[in-house]
Amino acid sequence: MTTVLLVEDSIPTRKMIADLLTKQGLKVEIAEDGVQALEILPTVSPDIVLLDIIMPKMNGYEVCRQIKSNPKTKHLPVIICSSKGEEFDRYWGLKQGADAYIAKPFREKELIATIKQFIRQ
Repeated sequence: MTTVLLVEDSIPTRKMIADLLTKQGLKVEIAEDGVQALEILPTVSPDIVLLDIIMPKMNGYEVCRQIKSNPKTKHLPVIICSSKGEEFDRYWGLKQGADAYIAKPFREKELIATIKQFIRQ
């Protein structure tokens, strides 16, 4: 079963995305902020990371940089899913190593299709 590490500090958004992914047959592990995500990453061994940017303690850009700079996790696909939807935000997210960038509010089909694209690779 494919495991997604969902890193999202907003409880309603986290629940909505987790429910959506679970209905698609994906296993969802939750981290409420960037620090927690990096702490549990080795233990949950996700197939993909779905990452918010604006979070307490450590923002998503920093989490992405740390994932991509670690030899053990650098090949792990990271999708940023953020309310920061300007072109510069997208550019900066990809520059930090993200494999894809989806702006909130997103279309469910777009999110699922993007995740499935990286699962197949």
